[in-house]
Parts: sequence; C-alpha cells; structure tokens
Amino acid sequence: MFQADLLKGKRILVTGGGTGLGQSMGRRFLELGADLVICGRRGDVLEKTAAEFREQVPGASVETHSLDIRVASAVEEMMDRIWQTRPLDVLVNNAAGQILAQTHRLSTRAIDSVLNIVLHGSAYCTVAAGRRWIDAGQRDKVVLSILTVSSLMGAPFTVPSAMAKAGVLAMTKSLAVEWGPKGIRTCAIVPGPFPTPGAWERLMPKERGGNDQLAKTIPLRRVGEHSELANLAAFLVSDGAAYINGDAIVIDGGKMLQSGGGGASTAAMLDWTDEQWDAIRQKK
Repeated sequence: MFQADLLKGKRILVTGGGTGLGQSMGRRFLELGADLVICGRRGDVLEKTAAEFREQVPGASVETHSLDIRVASAVEEMMDRIWQTRPLDVLVNNAAGQILAQTHRLSTRAIDSVLNIVLHGSAYCTVAAGRRWIDAGQRDKVVLSILTVSSLMGAPFTVPSAMAKAGVLAMTKSLAVEWGPKGIRTCAIVPGPFPTPGAWERLMPKERGGNDQLAKTIPLRRVGEHSELANLAAFLVSDGAAYINGDAIVIDGGKMLQSGGGGASTAAMLDWTDEQWDAIRQKK
C-alpha cells in the first residue's frame, strides 16, 4: 500500500515537527515523496531535524519555520511565507503541551499555556490554511489533527489537555461538514501510548509505573511504535483515504477498550499522597 510515490507532489506542514511523533510522521511523509514543512518554537531543533531528514532521505525537500503558534499573527505570517512558494496540500496539527498535575493546584498560567498551544494554535493554523484554500477555490486538501484518548473520554490529572484536545475533535467534526463541500477533508488520529523522549518521561514517570506497568493495561501488551502511527497518518492524508472525513481513528492496541482510557496506573494515582505529588513536581 505504501508505494514510494504515495504522497508525491503533496506539500505537508507538520506543527511541532521537530521532535517526537511530529518528527516521525515528517520522516515518513518524505519517504513517500512529499515535500515537507515543519514548524516549532525552537529553530535550532528544527534545523537539526531538517538536516537529519536530508541525510536519511535522498532528495528530501524540507522547509522550516520557527514561531509560537499561540500567536495568531505569527501563524498568518508563516502561512504567507509558505504560500509564496506554493500552497499546502495537507496540514497536520501535532503541536501539543501537557502537564501532569492535580487540577486544583494548576495556575491559570499553566492552564492557558496548554489551551493556547493545543486548542488555539490548532484553530489558528487550521483556519489560516482553510481560508487560503477556500478563497483560491483549491480542493482535495486535508487537515489531520493528533488527539489523545482523553479527548474522547476525559482524564484526571491532565485536564487542560483533555479540554483542549476535545475542542480540536469538535473542530474536526464541525469542519468536516462545513468544508467538505469545498473539497477539504478533516480527520484525526487518537494515539494510545507512543513513548517519546522528554514529554513521555514527565507524563509516565517511574512513580506511575513506567512502560512495563503500562503494558499490562494494553491488550497487545506493548506500547506503540512510531512507525505504526506514521503509517496511519500517511494513509489518512493520501488520496487512498479520500472518503474518510470527520472521523477520529484510535490507534492504542485496544487500551481504551480494556481500561476505559486511564488504566490501572491512573486509578492508583487517585490515592497518591502529597509526598508522591511533591516528588513529581520536583522533576519539572
């Protein structure tokens, strides 16, 4: 199914594309012939990732943009620069922020930080791309958003992220109807556990059980591999998925069905002492 030219000619923007799942998806898009644009806040990280891509994928076309997607004007300026070369064909809303904490102890600044990145940033990018496509009468475009299981079911201790991702899911379903007649598809991926450096260590510290304990809450008894999610993303943005619109595809090894989303590790956290929470805060 994944022929070398599956995405040939498609220009794809991945937000938060310098690290983690964004990096893995970007690499796969390039391998399948796409022209890639990645953005994020840290320009040095983006340039390092772009250099790695060019080394790993012969002939890779990679463009980088350093910005904070929480700033609407910065998003518009980035889109203007991108369109100066040629329009995007696909937008992947991947940039995210998440905090593991007791909700009643969160500051308003912490709440705003997550909401502004995940919800506002995704909305700014989506509307900016969609406006340009619609105004120019361009069809066969795709917006793919990366969600979380909490967007479907809620989750304790990561409430701002659950709220924000649920909003992105609502946006996905709403625009599938509004923009479908204009030839623009919107869809989403709901990943289960896919370990990444940095963020994963903060969200799944050893106090929470780590990967070994987590695997027990997953019917397949393992966490996901980045290549598995990247392949799903490549399919969804390809012409082969042209009739998938407004849906959110869960890829979690069956975890949501077995555990109701949070799993045993989250249930145990309900009884954590203040000392255990203090140990988590000291890691940040």
